[in-house]
Amino acid sequence: MNQHFATHGASPDLKITRLDNGLTVVTEAMPGVATATLGVWVGAGSRHERVEEQGLSHLIEHMAFKGTRTRSARRIAEDIENVGGDINAATSAEGTSYTARVLGEDAGVALDVLGDILTESLFDAAELAREKSVILQEYAAIEDTPDDVVYEAFTEAAFPDQPMGRPIIGKPETINSFDRPMIEGYIAREYTPDRIVLAAAGAIGHEAIVEAAERHFGGLKPVRPPETVPAVYGGGERRMPKKLEQANLVLGLPGLSFRDPDYYALHMFAQVLGGGLTSRLWHEVRETRGLAYEIQSFHWSFYDCGLFGIGAGTSGGDLAELVDVTLAATRKAAEDADTVEVARAKAQLKVALLSALETPGGRIERNARQIMAWGRVIPPQEVIAKVDAVTVDDVRAAGKRLLTGAPTLAAIGPIKKLPTLARITATLHG
Repeated sequence: MNQHFATHGASPDLKITRLDNGLTVVTEAMPGVATATLGVWVGAGSRHERVEEQGLSHLIEHMAFKGTRTRSARRIAEDIENVGGDINAATSAEGTSYTARVLGEDAGVALDVLGDILTESLFDAAELAREKSVILQEYAAIEDTPDDVVYEAFTEAAFPDQPMGRPIIGKPETINSFDRPMIEGYIAREYTPDRIVLAAAGAIGHEAIVEAAERHFGGLKPVRPPETVPAVYGGGERRMPKKLEQANLVLGLPGLSFRDPDYYALHMFAQVLGGGLTSRLWHEVRETRGLAYEIQSFHWSFYDCGLFGIGAGTSGGDLAELVDVTLAATRKAAEDADTVEVARAKAQLKVALLSALETPGGRIERNARQIMAWGRVIPPQEVIAKVDAVTVDDVRAAGKRLLTGAPTLAAIGPIKKLPTLARITATLHG
């Protein structure tokens, strides 16, 4: 018997049903919207892969569009585009999503295609060989792009020798090794109904979506997935000297899980430090000293960990000064972030949160991710209240907490003048 859940405090148009096998269906009707966006989120990504499976989640995402028992690869595209729609997919460390956007009257078509590619894909050997070749070209393109390479190296250094630190795309040796039994084994192990959320928003009806979900996914057997390997921040460095015009570097520290009480405060600290044209790093590094065309700070949060970083590109000759200025600005922000800066960071965060809910695509992503993380959809007013509750002292404390961690450094290009990690550590820790 399917379970229907109350959505206390959320939109009256938000409805949630859990199928008998554990799969969750969440819909949100949006009056006045003519289109429908639908998606299937699976709580399985690169951090759920074994060593020999590096890149398999990403390959499966690609292979989902390469043919099913009833549709060829071209037919999958035609069925969506013939009704004016589009279809896409994405892989991250903690999940994989498959989404489609169509007119509201064609929501059934989109669901039929999504259900087909997720439960009836053939993983044909010829298509698999072609797609592995495509992904290897994608891998080569990343290797030819220094600012992509440096971010992958940064993550690997921060989480050494563990799934969280591995590149989502995989390595050539693992990509070449994938075959149909490996794909089917991974799906059987990780694509379990209790890890799947089907979300829809826009011009849709809840009961019709639930009925389609039952038809396409109701036959999935509940299986207990293996425990996810905990992420353990390590810190360290990756220096990649290379003859390039510019040095690219990322300097980081252990961030916070989105479950941590200081999550919003650290997000605001990142905004104050390097989140926009009025941020401290932009003003000091770009506008005052002209050391970089662009510099930014960021905070990536996951279920059980986080990663804070500052990324920039500069000339080899300016590298040491850039690092020194960046370290000084980070330490100073933790000491004296002020009322105006924090108010601005709050406003920027609220605009980002609320503007994402203005489209069906933004709604389904919010709804699916929150159900997977929290088991419920958090009303916007509850999130805004948490943002508003953060004080200047909270932001400073989050910055000081950040600075107690071991740094991670990744750099590529003319990096001879890059300070040692020991010196960076001593400067950060005072």
